[in-house]
Amino acid sequence: MVGKEISGFCYPIKIKSSRELSNGILTINVLHGKELEVEYKKNEIKEKINSFFGYNCIGEIRLKIVQEKKMIIKEIKHKSKPVKRIEQNIDQLKNSNLKNSLNQLLKAFSEKND
Repeated sequence: MVGKEISGFCYPIKIKSSRELSNGILTINVLHGKELEVEYKKNEIKEKINSFFGYNCIGEIRLKIVQEKKMIIKEIKHKSKPVKRIEQNIDQLKNSNLKNSLNQLLKAFSEKND
């Protein structure tokens, strides 16, 4: 979503959001030595995420410095049950905007990891 340049040395670890699902706080792990570069790109990252979802879901980005990149996504890739469960949970949502946004995110995630 944010491009290979940025995603090569940082990755999201947590999103804290209000009940209205707006102005959330995104926490990103950043490889040591790249924190200044990501700090300058915070607004760009925030704009790309918010434009993807179509509303202001991220209001702040916090950085957490790490020594090495953990490959959590590879573990999720091989497990289809959690994806099916996520799809079922999304289908139960009443907010159609949220439902569409989460379906788009899940689709993008699945395409990237296939």
